[in-house]
Amino acid sequence: MTGLTRVTGLGAKIVVILTPRTMTGTRSLIMTSGSASHLFATMLASVHTAAGAVLGGSADLSRVVVEPPRDPTHGDMATNAAMVLAKDAGKKPRELADALAEALRADALVEKVDVAGPGFINLTLKAHVWGDALRAVLATGNEYGRGTIGAGQKVNVEYVSANPTGPMHVGHGRGAVFGDALASLLDFAGFDVTREYYINDAGAQVDVLARSAYLRYREALGEDIGAIPEGLYPGDYLVPVGKKLAEEQGDKLRAMSEAEWLPLVRAKAIAMMMDMIREDLAQLNVHHDVFFSERSLIEGADQVGGTIATLRKSGEVYEGRLPPPKGGNLEDWEDREQTLFRSTAFGDDVDRPLLKSDGSYTYFASDIAYHKSKYDRGFTDMIDVWGADHGGYIKRMQAAVKAVSGGKAALDVKLVQLVRLLRNGEPVKMSKRSGDFVTLREVVDEVGRSAVRFDMLYRKNDAVLDFDLTKVIEQSRENPVFYVQYGHARGHSIFRTAQNEIAGFPTDAAARLERLKNAKVELLTDEGEFSIMRKLALYPRMIEAAATAHEPHRVAFYLYELASEFHSQWSRGGKESPHLRFIIQNDPEKTVARLALVQGIVTVLASGLALLGVDAPEEMR
Repeated sequence: MTGLTRVTGLGAKIVVILTPRTMTGTRSLIMTSGSASHLFATMLASVHTAAGAVLGGSADLSRVVVEPPRDPTHGDMATNAAMVLAKDAGKKPRELADALAEALRADALVEKVDVAGPGFINLTLKAHVWGDALRAVLATGNEYGRGTIGAGQKVNVEYVSANPTGPMHVGHGRGAVFGDALASLLDFAGFDVTREYYINDAGAQVDVLARSAYLRYREALGEDIGAIPEGLYPGDYLVPVGKKLAEEQGDKLRAMSEAEWLPLVRAKAIAMMMDMIREDLAQLNVHHDVFFSERSLIEGADQVGGTIATLRKSGEVYEGRLPPPKGGNLEDWEDREQTLFRSTAFGDDVDRPLLKSDGSYTYFASDIAYHKSKYDRGFTDMIDVWGADHGGYIKRMQAAVKAVSGGKAALDVKLVQLVRLLRNGEPVKMSKRSGDFVTLREVVDEVGRSAVRFDMLYRKNDAVLDFDLTKVIEQSRENPVFYVQYGHARGHSIFRTAQNEIAGFPTDAAARLERLKNAKVELLTDEGEFSIMRKLALYPRMIEAAATAHEPHRVAFYLYELASEFHSQWSRGGKESPHLRFIIQNDPEKTVARLALVQGIVTVLASGLALLGVDAPEEMR
């Protein structure tokens, strides 16, 4: 396909999830393959059954949810069933809640049901449920939490897409980390994900790049070029481009007119810039499946013109005049007859121009053709990750996607806010290499990939991030990446202690897991242990919710909370409460049960860290 470079394929997916099954009258969480779900879905099914029994089979249950309560003292789960079904049932919410609660009390997994406020229903589950959840983690291992909500549906995630005019900066890095983690999250939730990079290699900025590289070419031939003129790129990163041109072309380019040398220099400069960008991204362990060239849309078959012609036939493109914009912003307004896209028909504020006064295409026109190519490649779900300064572009692009797909495709745009780079609270000085910013590679080299990735994901993407180079490598609870990685390492430290103190305890990870699968987890009766098991049971639901909302920061938040509960339980087993230690010398069965809990913790921590692209060390140094 023109303009596409596929660099890696998408492997087949393995799906193993939790599903309810009836066994000797009591439901238990067991592992199966195929269409299944997790504990929260199991309880949602129970609520649906109760609603059907109370209301009959005609009730619309689509708005019924089962979620963790905001206040954990209210129980393990809460449902809004009575609140959303009361009107259709012709009952008061509280009255319906009482009837649903009575039906739910007969459920084999439910210990207690309470009705609160105007009709919320709080559920407390039986103790064995949490042991079953831990057994599910042990039985599934690294596949625990993998979901099927995506059902193999194709999703295109386009992220980074930085202009190929220089090295990556920290802002690019945040978009790269966010997009990469979101793609991994969607893949884990069962979607067929393609990671894509849009190379902006057709605009005026790449001609500026070529002229800047040509200056470095003359420098490589021995000419004193003096100060870099205003308007050209001043960074030292173009020096290798100039040297390469001199090596390959000699002084031949000097004899050519600009019209002759510009495309040659531009192609070489873009190729070398993209090689550098790929290397920068690889430092963050970010890799794309597809690199799509903007220039391919206009070279050869004119896909931009073709897209405009198609939209003209369907009535979405017309010739007209734009009124002056409100507020005096003249960016998109010219008082002339011009070719316009009818974006107001799809919810935009104003129709948008597709041709400039000189007859060339606007950026928007190329972007429409690009997104049409995504739709033509089979993507009806598209996610674009953009910088915060592109917020005003969202409505028109979403309108364009609706138009080129006949309403069959949807575009979700995630804006990534700015990164303020600090050191001990003070702004970091600019980089000599780039000329006007700190490069991403410099930051990764200083603090490490894991610190960069986790810290950038430990904030919502639409919040400004203060990235302090000193704080992200501190070994303290206030440094989230250290605290979570330390939780994983602490679990493995406990295993090493067990190998020294328990005769025959396996040193091999696979053998250890097999031993712990048979642990008597019903011996875990401390409230701290129950709290951790509840947290482990929440992991599949969290993955599903984070993937649905396109919010990978939820994974980072969850991991910090799980690590915090683990560290707290470890501290409780100190001198004051030695009976809570993970290894009890005179109680091998309880020790193995607690080691099974540790195995569940490190399994989920490793899984979540992998989704975020962060290392899960077994030792901290």
